[in-house]
Amino acid sequence: MKTRLIFVRHAEALGNKIRRFHGWTDSGITEKGHLQAERVAQRLKDTDIDVLYSSSLKRAVQTAEYIAKAKKLPVITSEKLREINGGDWEDVAWSELEQRWPDEYDAWENQPHRLKMPNGESMEEFQERLLSEVMAIINRHEGKNICIVTHGTAIRAMICHFRSCTLEEMINVQWCDNTAITVIDHENGEFTIVTEGDSGHLGSDLGTIVNQDWWEEYIRKSKMRREQKKDDA
Repeated sequence: MKTRLIFVRHAEALGNKIRRFHGWTDSGITEKGHLQAERVAQRLKDTDIDVLYSSSLKRAVQTAEYIAKAKKLPVITSEKLREINGGDWEDVAWSELEQRWPDEYDAWENQPHRLKMPNGESMEEFQERLLSEVMAIINRHEGKNICIVTHGTAIRAMICHFRSCTLEEMINVQWCDNTAITVIDHENGEFTIVTEGDSGHLGSDLGTIVNQDWWEEYIRKSKMRREQKKDDA
């Protein structure tokens, strides 16, 4: 029996806008975030959704509420769907992280499978928490279409599992924009990726990361990694 998972990254939140690390830091969505949430809700209005889950963090719940209104569904919140616990990184400017925690920052960028947030979660612990909760949700709603509003790093970590690769390959999973949609089917114990990181509903005007300075450099580095991987093959 096929179960469909429709993952939605939360709308633009304060941490995204001002570029501070917000894992468990509980900031709300911005003015642009409300517009993004409205767009994604309209996109999902005619999509079959039987049940709606959300991370318990405010930015996810606020996004889910727009979808809930469009679909006339209650929002079921779960702490286990939260973003990674950044520990000492919480609410620190991204520009400071590399200087204050060079080893951890290098792991974040290049070796996520080795990452242990100072006084927070490791990437392995984080992925295990997420997947355990997703499987519990699947078991409760087998054969249904389930929408889950969660976070950017959460989606990247889970995609590694859905691709049947290790967290070492997480550097090859591209960041999705706020309110991007990722669709995964689960059947007979197997995951199949249907759609990954689709933010077409935002158009050219409402994207967050695509309009930030760091994004161009991130895309350049991603391209270099892909080319290096081809050369090594």
